[in-house]
Amino acid sequence: MEVAEGAKAGYRRLADRAAQYYSPAVHLLALNAFVAWGLAGGDWKRAMLIAIAVLIITCPCALGLAVPVVQVVAAGRLFKNGIMVKDGSAMERLAQADSVIFDKTGTLTLGRPRLVNGSDIPGQVLSLAAGLAAHSRHPLSRAICAVASGPFPLFDDVIEIPGSGLEARRAEGLYRLGNRRFACGETTGGENTDLEVVLSRDGHEVACIRFEDTLRQDAPLAIRTLESKNMPVSVMSGDRVGPVKALAEQLGITRWKAEISPKGKADYCAALAGEGRKVLMVGDGINDAPALAAAHVSMAPATAADIGRQAADFVFMHESLNSVPLAIDISRRAGHLIRQNFALAIGYNFIAVPIALAGYATPLIAAVAMSTSSIIVVVNALRLNRIHGEDLTAQAGFQALAEKGEMRAA
Repeated sequence: MEVAEGAKAGYRRLADRAAQYYSPAVHLLALNAFVAWGLAGGDWKRAMLIAIAVLIITCPCALGLAVPVVQVVAAGRLFKNGIMVKDGSAMERLAQADSVIFDKTGTLTLGRPRLVNGSDIPGQVLSLAAGLAAHSRHPLSRAICAVASGPFPLFDDVIEIPGSGLEARRAEGLYRLGNRRFACGETTGGENTDLEVVLSRDGHEVACIRFEDTLRQDAPLAIRTLESKNMPVSVMSGDRVGPVKALAEQLGITRWKAEISPKGKADYCAALAGEGRKVLMVGDGINDAPALAAAHVSMAPATAADIGRQAADFVFMHESLNSVPLAIDISRRAGHLIRQNFALAIGYNFIAVPIALAGYATPLIAAVAMSTSSIIVVVNALRLNRIHGEDLTAQAGFQALAEKGEMRAA
């Protein structure tokens, strides 16, 4: 929260730069008013009161509050909904995003795969795979460790290759655990729509472990909401063609890429940026970290790998993918309110300064006017709390109540 509120976005830097020149200009204007009224009327006391009124009425409080108060309210609204902002400029960049790219496993899905062919794999072979999988935090690796029964064989000098898998050498040969291309040198595993992890020894398949995963809550609704905002949605995954194509068809997404490497993901984001697109990348794994860093703005779930959370600009805590369109709505609304606050602050000065220079405002009236302008800016920023749409916290509460009702009925 402190980083989000304290970081200087483009609007914040603009306001600070304006305030830097604003103060000397105001003092010079007050001095000119004092001299002009003193010389014109000979009443230096009245000239002093007018100069003081000019100084008070032009106090840059409203201009100084225009950006940070909106940032504080927006960051608080996001935080209330379990969305953490790591960079103050991230909200400004998110408001500019015009397309969204999702990773598949752990992002569009919950990243809690369920073994579907456990009865076909000997327990000893599954334990062997778990001995390798224990060295990775990938959702499929953790799923293998969860279903295998110990003790696991020990592997030394395990190497994890992002986008491919794990490898280690033992006395009996080189073991690999990962996608089929990496483990066996084959280019495809067919059109099977299940997730698969292949265990091989010296390039020969030992076992093919298949899983199925569950979509994140409200993923179809989130996709439709994003597309209704004229934001094209695509899927980019290192998984095989079959599972990626099936998921894309299930969600109604026509743009998807499968079997793409971490470098390929980053290059794709860079290519879109070269076309003038401002991409929001949503991913969770080590494989997604380069793309998260290369995108215009990025988000990651709290379940993401450490490097994924570190590379992302936003981290969302809830399982629902509605966090993505909600964060976009709040960021766009925040940008709109910041521009409104700038207009209010500038409009106030255009009206108030001539009145003070004409001698129609006493210091007391000037103080009331200056305070009122600051209050208007703050109240306008608080309108962000009235953004349309339900909070995710409320949705989570309703879901919990529904689940309790179902349990009681059962």
